[in-house]
Amino acid sequence: VASAPGKVLMTGGYLVLERPNAGIVLSTNARFYAIVKPLYEEIKPESWAWAWTDVKLTSPQMARETMYKLSLKHLKLQPSNISGSRNPFVEHAVQYAVAAAHVTLDKDMKETLQKLLLQGLDITILGCNEFYSYRNQIEARGLPLTPESLASLPPFASITFNAEESTGENRKPEVAKTGLGSSAAMTTAVVAALLHYLGVVNLSSLAGNQLQGKKDVADLDVLHVIAQTAHCIAQGKVGSGFDVSSAVYGSQRYIRFSPEVLSSAQNAGMATPLTEVIGDVLKAKWDHERTKFSLPPLMTLLLGEPGSGGSSTPSMVGAVKKWQKSDPQDSLETWRRLSEGNSALEAHLNTLCKLAERHYNAYECIINACSLLPAEKWLERANEPTQAEIVKELLGARDAMLRIRYQMRKMGEAAGIPIEPESQSQLLDATMNMEGVLLAGIPGAGGFDAVFAVTLGASSKNVTQAWSSLNVLAMLVREDPHGVSLENNGPRAKEITTAISSIQLE
Repeated sequence: VASAPGKVLMTGGYLVLERPNAGIVLSTNARFYAIVKPLYEEIKPESWAWAWTDVKLTSPQMARETMYKLSLKHLKLQPSNISGSRNPFVEHAVQYAVAAAHVTLDKDMKETLQKLLLQGLDITILGCNEFYSYRNQIEARGLPLTPESLASLPPFASITFNAEESTGENRKPEVAKTGLGSSAAMTTAVVAALLHYLGVVNLSSLAGNQLQGKKDVADLDVLHVIAQTAHCIAQGKVGSGFDVSSAVYGSQRYIRFSPEVLSSAQNAGMATPLTEVIGDVLKAKWDHERTKFSLPPLMTLLLGEPGSGGSSTPSMVGAVKKWQKSDPQDSLETWRRLSEGNSALEAHLNTLCKLAERHYNAYECIINACSLLPAEKWLERANEPTQAEIVKELLGARDAMLRIRYQMRKMGEAAGIPIEPESQSQLLDATMNMEGVLLAGIPGAGGFDAVFAVTLGASSKNVTQAWSSLNVLAMLVREDPHGVSLENNGPRAKEITTAISSIQLE
């Protein structure tokens, strides 16, 4: 059982698509799980030809099961029963992970690999409730829009179906997503579970999420390359990759890789052996940059779902690119200012981390005092120079966030898309004025998906209550700076096994 986290892109929306702009991405406690085990206890006698093996993919939340044949020569998956839509992310993850095993394992390990493959692969995927919107169910049950109502849902709750289509055979899941990067987390979890199962990497030492040494980092790097490749090819385009990077390594400051590293995978024809494609991407010069980053102590990340429907990131990105082409001068200036705001926010947060390390008592004292007051009264509570310095950094971070929001709105207006729609602006302004709120903004590409806030001390409870009265559902998402993890012996492994046995396929 391997898991990978969802993400929140706090700064760097749009800019992170182009090098050398950086984005700050926080990984969360919402995780996707992949369980890999043999499909058959023994190798089937008819496998003597050793040309094909079976792969079963189960998604209990969507009440979906698909059987595939995997060609052991070409490593391509062929569905043997198609009910409903296919999952290209998982399909690419399986093919590329198996190809990576063929490329990287030595002769002695190849025999074990062959046996594992001939036993078939039984793969189950599960996503935490936080990846999906259950707002409709909560309202239908007459429950208040609070995190407590969300917590009352069973883990890995089934994703509801469209009522009007439920009579037909091809019922489509009504998947309203919350924008946490479910496809990246799912792809990464499947690749991680398979690479570990097939002996390509060893994720055991990551149980405590502490990298033990170079070997661990090298294993994560292999996992990162395979997950990025699978995700980009399944998506049909080379994105910035911040979502996969945070799913692998956790919270970070990220600068994208050059898209050329994937050219061999993009240009591979049907006749190109998959092992050759994967060999090339593993050897390519991956030039992304990541620096460790997480929120300063005593700060909480909150996400709210305004319930105004989601937004399509690809079409918004398309509109911004069109505007950049039509007005290069103005767009460059806006991007420069956005970049300055992002760098300023990052610098203030990093300074706060250092101040917390050096003067923890003063830091704790002033953060708790500020958590009870609106921002304009924070400076009054600073009793000595260190506390005044901390408040100065807090106010600097707020100011940087306001500048970022201003430039994002400007970009949206110029490109003709609602990056920070009026309804979101009012909500964010109201949130920024609440006691103990440091920042409020729209994550990633913006639009109507979600809003985030960063709160001080214990003030998050009041914010979630205030949001509820404004018809905003505070989600159960928090920052968890850890990336991919092996769950085999942890307490979560038991939870997952229980959850799977309780979710019966329809």
